[in-house]
Amino acid sequence: MNPSHSNAPKHLGPSSAPIAPPQAHARHSSQLVSIVANQLWKANISFSIIAMMERLRQAADQTKVTVKMPAKLVGMYGDFIAKNAGAVGQVEGALRSLTYIIPGRFRESELASESLNSGVQLLALYHDSLLSRALAQSLQQRKHHQTPHNRYTGFYCEKSPTYKGTAVTLQVIQYTELLLEMMAKRKGEKSRWRMVVVLETIKAMCRLILMRLTNSRPLLNPPLPEREVIEERTEEDILPSPPSERSQHSEAGSEQWTMPRTSLTLPPLPSSDDISSYLLSKVLTADDIKPPKTLLHRTSGLGEIAEILYLVRPVIYAAAMAYWTQQQQQQQQTPHNRNAKTDWRPWLLGLSIEYGARQLAKHDLQTRRPGGARGLSQLERDEMKKRGWALGWWAMRGAFYENVTRGAIQGFADRLKSKPLLDMVGNIIEDYEFLWDQYYFPTATL
Repeated sequence: MNPSHSNAPKHLGPSSAPIAPPQAHARHSSQLVSIVANQLWKANISFSIIAMMERLRQAADQTKVTVKMPAKLVGMYGDFIAKNAGAVGQVEGALRSLTYIIPGRFRESELASESLNSGVQLLALYHDSLLSRALAQSLQQRKHHQTPHNRYTGFYCEKSPTYKGTAVTLQVIQYTELLLEMMAKRKGEKSRWRMVVVLETIKAMCRLILMRLTNSRPLLNPPLPEREVIEERTEEDILPSPPSERSQHSEAGSEQWTMPRTSLTLPPLPSSDDISSYLLSKVLTADDIKPPKTLLHRTSGLGEIAEILYLVRPVIYAAAMAYWTQQQQQQQQTPHNRNAKTDWRPWLLGLSIEYGARQLAKHDLQTRRPGGARGLSQLERDEMKKRGWALGWWAMRGAFYENVTRGAIQGFADRLKSKPLLDMVGNIIEDYEFLWDQYYFPTATL
């Protein structure tokens, strides 16, 4: 027997493998448990993160819906206003009439009535913006004749956002200026006049900015397009009416003619007035053909100086009224004495500036523009006429009102009181007299 074979290792079967101690089994089990627990913990965190992300997504979707709801409601409100513009205008007119009837009936209700009036005016301004958008959309679909005022102001509102923002700011101040003056008066006359001067200064700055944006053209009042009701055309309006219906409104052909041999009747002919009015409605004037910005001529030289004087006149007059009124009150030691408002100097100063600016503008027209006043466009003539009528409001201001107009109005109201049915008119005049006497802005024209 070979000894080398006797020293070789023997193969051990499975039954002969070494057995691990119990401590090793316990250690191995604990490791498995910890691994499983760790995996479960990670899975739980993952599920929590997924659930949290799902909740965040749902919250974001809900937020989007909530944010979109006001815009949706605004759109629905705009559509309602556009479709019921006539009814909305009637409601606004009724509310304005209510504020006109009770401007100061109880002497303490002027703040409430003016708050209502300012709210109605601001709401009407918002409605105007909604209707202007709807009108712009309808103009793209069909032809619509616009007034020269709306063509000019609408052109600059679309061209320059600065113009539109400044014009809206000016309109908002004009609608709330009397309310702000009433609120400032509760703190005293000094606060009231300070508020008046500040508001007039802001308005003058807005007007000068508008004048600059329009390349030194005269300012229109109002600087925004006026409301135009959108007329919905039905199929009956588009289709021509039959002759029998037209004959009912015709004077020349009101009788039908019967042919003697056939006894057939011929429809009446339309009157010549109907034909003429129809043709005239289709005629285009020179202002209709002009580009919008050429409806007002640019000012230069004396004309530009006259326009600037006209725009800053309210600031000068308000500052003069505030200064001389407070000076007389301090001298007389009576802050509510009526004699403090009878000084003629601020009234003469303000009237001289406005009338002088008007005459200076007329002189510039005669010397610098071909044809003078006859060369003005219809829009310019309307604005000049409007400014001419505004001069009449100087009879309701300052010393002229205190010394002349006030007594005449009181006498007229007293005579109406003694008559039936006219007594209510006299009471309304007295209520307005309270506003004219106590506040500055009821007689302001700019």
